[in-house]
This record gives sequence, C-alpha cells and structure tokens, in this order.
Amino acid sequence: MSKLEQILILEPPVDLKFKGPFTDVVTTNLKLTNPSDRKVCFKVKTTAPRRYCVRPNSGMIEPGSFIIVSVMLQPFDYDPNEKSKHKFMVQTIFASPHVTDMEAVWKDAKPDDLMDSKLRCIFELPSENDKVNDIESSKATPVINASKQDGSSLPKPTSMSLDDTEMRKLMEECKRLQSDVMKLSDENRQLKDEGLRMRKAPRSDNMVTNTGGLMGRDSSSSLPSLLVVIAAIFIGFFLGKFIL
Repeated sequence: MSKLEQILILEPPVDLKFKGPFTDVVTTNLKLTNPSDRKVCFKVKTTAPRRYCVRPNSGMIEPGSFIIVSVMLQPFDYDPNEKSKHKFMVQTIFASPHVTDMEAVWKDAKPDDLMDSKLRCIFELPSENDKVNDIESSKATPVINASKQDGSSLPKPTSMSLDDTEMRKLMEECKRLQSDVMKLSDENRQLKDEGLRMRKAPRSDNMVTNTGGLMGRDSSSSLPSLLVVIAAIFIGFFLGKFIL
C-alpha cells in the first residue's frame, strides 16, 4: 500500500527562510491549511530541537480552517561558509469526528495512516544595499539633529547680550529720571509752602508783585516737572513691555 499524500497545504511549501542578523531570536511563520472535510492532527518535528522553539508544535485543525505555526530560531554565531543542515517535518493524521485524546490518536496510528512533508532551513543575511542604507540613515540623523541644535542655540547668546545692554541703559535712564522727578517734587513743595506763607502775610503792591512772580515761577517750574513725569511713565511702560 502506497504512502498517503500530505493533506495539509503548507505555506511556504519547501523552505523555511530565516533572515539575519542572528544575534537575536529570528522568527518565521508556517501556515497549515486543512482543505478537507475531516479533522487533521499534526506534529512539527526538527532535526535540531535545541536550536528552535516551535509554537504550537502539535494540535488539531478543523475542516476548512488553518493554523499559524511560529518557528523561532535561537541566537547563534553565523558562519556564511557553513551550509544549514537543519530540517523540519510536518507529520499529520486524520482524526475521527469525536476524538478528544490526541495522544491516543498518535499512539494507535499505523505507519500507513501517517502523512508527512519536509522543509529545509535557509539562513539569509541582509544584502549589502540594506546595510549601506541603514548606515547612511543612522549617520544622517545625528547630523540633522546637530544642525538643528546649532541653528537654535548659536544666535541666543548674541540676542541675550544685546538685551542685557539695552536693559542696563533703560534702567540707568529710569533711575536718572526718577531722581530728577524727586528733586523737582521737592522744589515744587518748597515753592508751594512759600506761596502759602506769603498769602497769609499783609498784602501790598510789592507783595502782590512778588507773589505773582513766585506763582509764575511755580507754574513755569511745574511744566518741566510734568514733562519729566510723563517721560518717566512712558519709559517705564516701554521697559515693562520689553521685559515681558
């Protein structure tokens, strides 16, 4: 009696390809499809069980459904001159509709009931173009970041130095104006007090003349004082707006 042909459809059908570098776990997937109207039990075996982790490595596939098997290659020192001799085998068997114990199915199976497919393992390294592109992209990123940092950080010291110079000038001017305002305020206060004293004294033509002169001096002196106050307010407003 001839051996049964594999009922499952395997994707990929012949080769399991693993793409390096192999310094970390490399995973490839194997799709098993059951196109029949019967349940199929399967097992996945390998010639190098210590080098691979297979999940799931066995199970049952319902009619018309499929399952994805993940084959994980463990890290190792890859030698391009050494050809891979690792192989996988997918072994299957039909199961009865009401089966519950898969171990019993495999235990009671006859050799003529088993179906199997074999796959080779192929190791591939990234191409030279991929390596060059990765290196160029990794080099380009720091350069871009450096240019951004230079463009954003270099002008700041100059602008800050100009701001400090203008600030000092404005502060000195403000202090000077405040000092002038205080002096003029004291002078106005003295003139007002003198005017009040002269109003209380006996009036005469001479006193009226002197009082008129003093009042004129008071009004004439208060005008520049008012201008200085207005200037101080304007500079203070400008200084506050500049700081904010």
